[in-house]
Amino acid sequence: MISVRNAFRLSPWAAVLLAAALGCGSATASDRWLTSYEAAMEAAQKLNQPVLTIFTGSDWCPHCRTLEDNVLASETFLDWADGKVVLLMIDLPQHGISQAVRSERSQVCIQYAIRTFPSALLIGPDGEKLALQTGYAGQSPATWIAQFASHLPAKAVADAGTAESQVLPSLDQAVKTAKTSQRPVLLLVSKSGSVSASSRLATLVEDPEFQAFAHDHFVVATAPANETDGSQADQNLENLLGGVELGPDAVELIITDDGQTPLFSQSAAQPPQRIVNGLRRFLMARQAARNISPRR
Repeated sequence: MISVRNAFRLSPWAAVLLAAALGCGSATASDRWLTSYEAAMEAAQKLNQPVLTIFTGSDWCPHCRTLEDNVLASETFLDWADGKVVLLMIDLPQHGISQAVRSERSQVCIQYAIRTFPSALLIGPDGEKLALQTGYAGQSPATWIAQFASHLPAKAVADAGTAESQVLPSLDQAVKTAKTSQRPVLLLVSKSGSVSASSRLATLVEDPEFQAFAHDHFVVATAPANETDGSQADQNLENLLGGVELGPDAVELIITDDGQTPLFSQSAAQPPQRIVNGLRRFLMARQAARNISPRR
C-alpha cells in the first residue's frame, strides 16, 4: 500500500512543471489533472491543499464520461478548483495502460476502499479521507462542487472570499445599492436570535449555485423580523412580508425594487437548486413583461 510518508521528492525541474500544470491559466482542462498519486500527495503537502481524486474508467464507464463532460471540464468547476485543491485522476480503463500502471492505480483504490466508478474522493495532505461522493446523478457543476466545498480548509474558503462579505446587512443599504446597480433587491428575512433559522440562512448563502446566480442578478441582503418599533424600516419590512408572522425556523426570500413593494417571494426552506430555479423563472417573466410594448 502506498504511504504518504514514502512519497518521492520532486526534483526542482519537476516541481516547476507541476506548478505550471496546477496554476497556469492557459492550461487545458486535462493539463490540470495529475495521474500519479505520489505526485499529487507531494503537491498537496507543498501547497497545503487537499487532493480531489476522481476514480474513473474512461473507456467503459458511461457515467464517468458524463461526469467529466458535464462537471470536470466545465469552467465553473475549473475556476472553483484553481488554488483550492490538487486534481488527481485515477483512470482504470480496460485498454491502453500497462500492467504496472494498472497495479499502481488499483492500489490507490484498495487503499481508500473505492468500489464504485465514478467516485470522487477529497483527501487531506496527510492522506486522510475528507469527503467521498460515489456515482453521478446529473448534478450541475455548482451542485456537485457544493458536496466538497464545506470540507475545504478554512484558508481556502477565506482566500476565495466568503459569501457573507457579499450580503448586505440591512434593507435600506440594499435599496440604495440597487438604485446604483440597476438590480432588484433579494432580501432574506428570518427571526433574529433563532439558531435554526441562522443555520438555514448560512447554508443558503454559502451554497455555490445560489451564490453564483444571486450575486450576478440581485443585490442580496438580510434583515431580522423582530417586533416592530414603529420605525420606517420596520414598516417597510412588514409591508414586504404582507403581515405574515414568520415562525422561529422560517427564512423568507423576498424580491423588491423599492424596499416597500414585494415583487416575488418564496420560502427559503427549499433546496438551493429549487430556489435558484424559482429566481430564474422570476427574472424570465420580468424580462418578458418588459419586452411587451404598450398598445397605442
